[in-house]
Amino acid sequence: AGPGGNVAHVGVHCYSSTDLYNWKNEGVALAISKDPTSEITDGCIIERPKVLYNAKTKKYVMWFHLELKGQGYAAARCGIATSDTPAGPYTYLKSIRPDAGAWPLDVTDDDRKGKVARDFTTGQMARDMTLFQDDDGTAYLVASSEDNGKIHVSQLTDDYLGTPGKYVRALYWSEAPAVFKHDGRYYMIVSGCSGWAPNAATIGVASSMLGKWTSLGNPCRGEPGQLKTTFESQSTAVLPVAGQPDAFIFMGDRWRPDNAIDGRYVWLPIQFENGMPVLKWLPHWDLTVFPPAPASK
Repeated sequence: AGPGGNVAHVGVHCYSSTDLYNWKNEGVALAISKDPTSEITDGCIIERPKVLYNAKTKKYVMWFHLELKGQGYAAARCGIATSDTPAGPYTYLKSIRPDAGAWPLDVTDDDRKGKVARDFTTGQMARDMTLFQDDDGTAYLVASSEDNGKIHVSQLTDDYLGTPGKYVRALYWSEAPAVFKHDGRYYMIVSGCSGWAPNAATIGVASSMLGKWTSLGNPCRGEPGQLKTTFESQSTAVLPVAGQPDAFIFMGDRWRPDNAIDGRYVWLPIQFENGMPVLKWLPHWDLTVFPPAPASK
């Protein structure tokens, strides 16, 4: 409770469900360390943990936004941990700044003297982040970089434990990326940068994860106040509904920095209007809002 809850005191929790309605507490998947010299010691900042399964290594790989204790948001690192099971326990391996020693695939002359150049040797900043796994198993880190000036999309190594230096710069002045794929196109919902306060979302589209990202504007539909605040939330992930093609759930956070334990969640179905993904406020809804899955042969 209180502002002290904005830093990590316990670790990353895991919950499981077979129907998205009823949830079981699986406990602490990644525990913070009591060692004061550890990067994930009590009092560090752990945000936006995401997990992918790596079929080659048969490991569950967790990435998260890590800020070192007592340094505010200056570290801008990614923490990486692995487990044999989705609920853990996860073993913390390391933290990195992505793509050290590499220029973006879409590098410009300005990049060679701007913030990308500033962080060229140490690796690029990574604050709000998510992971995305494509149909062929290729995985990507999508993170707010350059002091939140740009979203970076970075391909991961085959074992999902690092970045080989293949990345592009996507949407401007954005954070809180959430990515999904629909009809062969890649979509990214992001937030503007207004601290803890909610603001208007933007959705971008690309023909490939490492391609050119184009803004499509605000995906929200509704009253002006809802559009300005993304229904009082900030994007954190898009969940494809298992067994239902073309069914996606927008997941948003309602931050409460003055009383962090009161932070809440907004889940809304992503709907499509003329092929454009949109969000509309629904005070009550269930999975029947999505088209039924096609009957198996």
